[in-house]
Amino acid sequence: MAALPISELVTDFLEYLEIEQNRSQKTIANYDHYLQRLVEFSDDCDIAKLDAEMVRQWRLHLNRLKDERGQELTKTTQNYHLIALRSFLKYLAKRDIKALDSAKIELAKVVRPQVTFLDTSEVERLLGAIDTSTVVGLRDRAVIELLFSGGLRVSELVGVDRDHINLERCEFMVRGKGQKDRPIFISAQAADWIGRYLAARSDDFKPLFIHFSGSQNSEDDGMYTRLTVRSVQRLVKRYAVAAGITKDVTPHTLRHSFATDLLTNGADLRSVQGLLGHANISTTQIYTHITDPQLKSVHERFHRKADDR
Repeated sequence: MAALPISELVTDFLEYLEIEQNRSQKTIANYDHYLQRLVEFSDDCDIAKLDAEMVRQWRLHLNRLKDERGQELTKTTQNYHLIALRSFLKYLAKRDIKALDSAKIELAKVVRPQVTFLDTSEVERLLGAIDTSTVVGLRDRAVIELLFSGGLRVSELVGVDRDHINLERCEFMVRGKGQKDRPIFISAQAADWIGRYLAARSDDFKPLFIHFSGSQNSEDDGMYTRLTVRSVQRLVKRYAVAAGITKDVTPHTLRHSFATDLLTNGADLRSVQGLLGHANISTTQIYTHITDPQLKSVHERFHRKADDR
C-alpha cells in the first residue's frame, strides 16, 4: 500500500471542513495551524506511523513549546490541538483510512477560570462614563448597550450590518460559532441608543458599527471601516477604567453579565443556553454556582438558624 503522508490527508480534511461541513474560514485556519504543528513534529510521516506513543511525545512537545512572546501554551490551547487531531482522525475513519482511533485522544483537565461579571450598579457606571455628545460616544454607548442587552460575542457584534437589526421589534439574527444562526433580543433602551447613534450618522456604509475618520458631512463611504474586535475590546476597557471599575472588564465580561442577570432573575438554564448560543449546556453551567437562587435561599434559612443557636 502506498504511503499516505499526514500533510496530504490534512489538506483533504480541511477541504472537507470547508465544502461538506461548511465551517468558517477562521475555524479552518485554526485547524490548519494546529495540525501543521503535528506535521512538523512527525516529519510528515505516513499516517500509519501516527500511534499513541507519537501522540504522547507530541503532547510533551506542546507542553514545552513557547510562542513568539516566549510564553508556554496554556492547557486550553494545547487541548485545541488535540480537538483538531480528534476531528482529523474521525474524518479518516469515515474514509476507511486506517489510523489511530480518535477515542484514544484524551483532553487534558483544565480548571475553568472564575467568571467575572458586573452587577447592575457597575453596568450603570460603565454606561454613565460615556460622553454621548458626539457620534463616537453614541456609537460606544450603543456598542456596550448591545453587548449587555443581547449577550453577543464580540465577533458577532462587529459583523452586524445596519439592515440586520429591527429596532421596532427589538430583535435580529446573528450567525455564531459553527455557522449557527440564533435570535438576538434587545431591550427598548438598547434599541433607543442604537437608533440615536444611527440618526447621527450621515453615511450609507452598511456595517452597524464603524470607525469614523474625517468629516461626517462627506458622502464618501471609503473613509469608513468596520469596527474591529480589538477596537471594541479597547473601548470597553477604557470606559471601565473611566468608571472606576477595578475588575478586568472585556466584551466577554458583558456577555457573562447578561447571562448572570438572566439567571439571577429566574431564567432557566436551557433558555439561557439558547440565548447565548452554547452548543452544550455544560458551557452554560459555569454560571450556576454564582446564580442559583435556591442555594442562596437554603443558606439564608439554615445558616441564620445556626447562628441563632
